[in-house]
Amino acid sequence: MLYAVVDIETTGSFAAANGITEIGIAIHDGSKVINFYQSLVNPHTPIPYFIQRLTGIDNSMVANAPSFEEIAGQVFELLQDKVFVAHNVNFDYSFVKHHLHCAGYELDSKKLCTVRLARKVLPGLNGYSLSKLTHQLNINHGNHHRAGGDALATANLLTMILEKDAEGVVSSMLKGRNSEQYLPPHLPVEELERLPHTPGVYYFYNAAGKTIYIGKAKNIRRRVKSHFSNNKTSRQKQDFLRETHHISYKECATELMAHILESAEIRRLWPVHNRSQRGFLPEFGLFTYEDRQGYKRFAIEKNRRSLVPIYTFNTITEGHFRLRELINGFGLCTMLCNLGTDCDCPSHPEPGEYNRKVDEAISMMRKHLPTFALIDKGIDDNEHSCILVMEGNLYGMGYFTDKKQLVNIETLQKSMEPLQDNDYIRNLVLRHATEYPEKCVSFAV
Repeated sequence: MLYAVVDIETTGSFAAANGITEIGIAIHDGSKVINFYQSLVNPHTPIPYFIQRLTGIDNSMVANAPSFEEIAGQVFELLQDKVFVAHNVNFDYSFVKHHLHCAGYELDSKKLCTVRLARKVLPGLNGYSLSKLTHQLNINHGNHHRAGGDALATANLLTMILEKDAEGVVSSMLKGRNSEQYLPPHLPVEELERLPHTPGVYYFYNAAGKTIYIGKAKNIRRRVKSHFSNNKTSRQKQDFLRETHHISYKECATELMAHILESAEIRRLWPVHNRSQRGFLPEFGLFTYEDRQGYKRFAIEKNRRSLVPIYTFNTITEGHFRLRELINGFGLCTMLCNLGTDCDCPSHPEPGEYNRKVDEAISMMRKHLPTFALIDKGIDDNEHSCILVMEGNLYGMGYFTDKKQLVNIETLQKSMEPLQDNDYIRNLVLRHATEYPEKCVSFAV
């Protein structure tokens, strides 16, 4: 069996929008390097300054170098019918496969990642970057951050791995289309295998332990594996592979609960790779306060964490429209509702009389905002899940074992984990309650 040990230098972190500036290929027969190839490559795009500093390859060095298309045939011949090996193989493979495809060649090789192999065959080392490994294992590593030097160092690392592979890790990795080859290089496969086949929410963490992505799933393990089931050349996919070091999860009884928890957790942590729900948080709310003259007043303001709105709106226009409905329906004062500077009342009422109208308006709004518990199956057979909505807003969700808790809403609240409400979650729950009314238990507040 022959191995093609590859290293590349590039203009950026993902293949779809970046070029290769240098490639090194060491052909390895299982015991030693038998052939070696390296070439600078003209990416036909400026090399970012920080990459020039890292690799030492500047624009002048590649100005007269061949383009990748010019060397693609030679590169393809070297790689064809060999196992593609690299340190963090998904990165190098995604670039080489993408640029070969652009030149008219289709690469479809088995892959080996020396990061994952070293973790299994050489456990307990202090770091598994190429420079740390070569230092700890006394492997010659000249010309750091250059494709040729790194490819030869990786080839020497492969020699050591093959020599010490008493348990057949390499042959196991090469069986079929081993899914482990697609995993991020720093993610322990044991963490993936511990994931359940149940609904819930999963979390991706970087090396510093910071949450970088949160997702929901009907089947947690299957969904997480799907993130790494191909070798896309997009920025998001390559960022996932490069940054993901750990995964955790929270199991939920139902897919709806997973949906709610995902939305709440995204808003709590705002992971860098979660972008799809950023526009769903309602920006405005209807608030009430008492002025110095003792009048209760309505106001449409931007939502704040410290204040609880009576109602929320996506736009200020929507809020003003709703407030004018209250003004017309209950004879409220435009000025006292902060929609005008002059009082338009035929006779200005006393605070007590006016405040009763405001209270009636609030009471009417709350009557139209339901309080109910959405009951469903639990995680275990001896429990029930509950999503609690109070006056039209999500209060929280949780689990209980005794249905006697449904008699008293105060008792039920103690079993719930409070969650921050928003329009996105609220609409999910209300839509589900409309579709499955038999799951709802209503309460009078």
